[in-house]
Amino acid sequence: MDQIMNPEWNLDILYKGLDDPAFEQDLKAFQENQEAFSGLIREAAALPEKERAEKILQLMEKGTLLFGRLMSFVGLNLAVDTENSEMMGAQARLMRLYAESAADQAAATKILGSLSDPEALAEESALIKEYLFLIKEAKKESAHLLSDDAEAMIAAMNQSAGSAWGDLQTFLTSTLKVDYDGKQVTLSEIRNLAYDKDPVVRKAAYEAELASYDKICDSVAFSLNHIKNQVNMLCGKRGYASALAKALEDSRMRSETLDAMLEAIREYLPVFRKYLRKKGQLLGHENGLPWYDLFAPLGEDSESYSLEEAKQLLTECFSTFTPEMAGMMKTAFENRWIDFYPRNGKSGGAFDSGLPGIPESRIMTNYDGTFGAVDTLAHELGHAFHDRQVDHQRILNQDYPMPVAETASTFNEIFLCHYVLESAGREKKLALLENDLREATQCIVDIYSRYLFESAVFEESKTRFLMAKDLNELMLKCQEEAYGDGLDPEFRNPGMWICKSHYYSDGLSFYNFPYAFGNLFATGLYSLYREQGDAFVENYKAMLAGTPVHTIEENGSMLGIDLTDKEFWRKSLQIIAEEIEEFCSL
Repeated sequence: MDQIMNPEWNLDILYKGLDDPAFEQDLKAFQENQEAFSGLIREAAALPEKERAEKILQLMEKGTLLFGRLMSFVGLNLAVDTENSEMMGAQARLMRLYAESAADQAAATKILGSLSDPEALAEESALIKEYLFLIKEAKKESAHLLSDDAEAMIAAMNQSAGSAWGDLQTFLTSTLKVDYDGKQVTLSEIRNLAYDKDPVVRKAAYEAELASYDKICDSVAFSLNHIKNQVNMLCGKRGYASALAKALEDSRMRSETLDAMLEAIREYLPVFRKYLRKKGQLLGHENGLPWYDLFAPLGEDSESYSLEEAKQLLTECFSTFTPEMAGMMKTAFENRWIDFYPRNGKSGGAFDSGLPGIPESRIMTNYDGTFGAVDTLAHELGHAFHDRQVDHQRILNQDYPMPVAETASTFNEIFLCHYVLESAGREKKLALLENDLREATQCIVDIYSRYLFESAVFEESKTRFLMAKDLNELMLKCQEEAYGDGLDPEFRNPGMWICKSHYYSDGLSFYNFPYAFGNLFATGLYSLYREQGDAFVENYKAMLAGTPVHTIEENGSMLGIDLTDKEFWRKSLQIIAEEIEEFCSL
């Protein structure tokens, strides 16, 4: 029996509710800080550069901390109760307040980006020295900002535009009622059945999932079109060559790095297709693997893990890497950092969210007891470990870019798989190896299909409105290009664009290639760990700690890796290729 008595997270460390006096106090303090910030921006030109920069950074710190806590509380509540009208109202109120400061935020970025000699000021000011990287990034960003009034108008309008369309997709997918086996279940529950041991259940769940999309596909298509149109329009106005160019700049990643990784991936797609065809043969299919069996378990590791058993496995495993990781995991389980099980109104998928100014995270999963669910916990706890490494940074230096955001999480998955493989018998080894390859295929092949799809949507939405039928066809075309003959062409998933929330952010495009980056970068790092042992751990932690204040390529060089060299990506892919050969031989 689980010793984890309450499987839902506790947010009291933030606030005890919207009626908590501390919530209103912080909301009032945020508004007062906004007023002070606005006054400072108006008077900034009269101040000496050093004083101007320091005061701006100090007020930005306070505002970021207050807004971060308020928004975290509301957002985390909505993640597990998307129909909570009071939280929706609070979120709208916060977003309006934040939008009101958009002009001042844009002006502050321009002021910081126009400092005449940041390095010289850093010699005089410890605060400026700590924020030197942020100031240099502000110079790049300020080149793409419109007038302060235009930025304010965009932020205000966005609440009823891109942001609202994204909220609609979240609401529709989290409240969708899927007809299955004579009852109605959530989309998360039906998608979890893809891991069921019974092939009849898997196929029926797949059919029910696709049928359910007919209820919401047209509305979600409107969401996708309008979000991508907005991003295209704003990228053009701000002088970005494309949405991808903006995503790369936001990621602090050179196009040479992305190109090297994608070229290596395309070279190795036939190897992944070999794995898919082999799995299909093992499951009795002769025309490639049907989509409904992509996540089918193989071997004899289909046991169910209670929460207590999951905690024990994870803490034992990661204590061999570093006691710091294992201790954090134990705390997460026992101190209600995690909201485990699916329920009506709860968002699908899983995520980690660090708490601003508090050395804790909150993790949402839709746990179903499979090893895959334990693996998901390891993934999200990897994010939490990354959060802990940057806790010592000043609040404005705690955001790290998308690609490295998936590194610590994927490293944990790889580490867990190899830990369990060491003591596994043949059948269990087959199951665990297949689980690892299944995840690698998702992170590389499926992510590649999503990258192709989003690229195509951005391009085609410039000249036409993509109806649900068009998006279905486009998704199938991209799956064909990525999966090839690895998948049965009669059983793919045209509706994958509907359920993936990563497409529906107005401010975060191309949240797909970072997963491939994270998987392959982490694979390369695990290889280094096997070579270096304990000496690797401190270097790894230092690299994670430095991710908010370095470029992607600098992060790699901290560990002796050139990320613009295709050979690095080939070596990581070759490690996966060798696992595929082992899988096929088993």
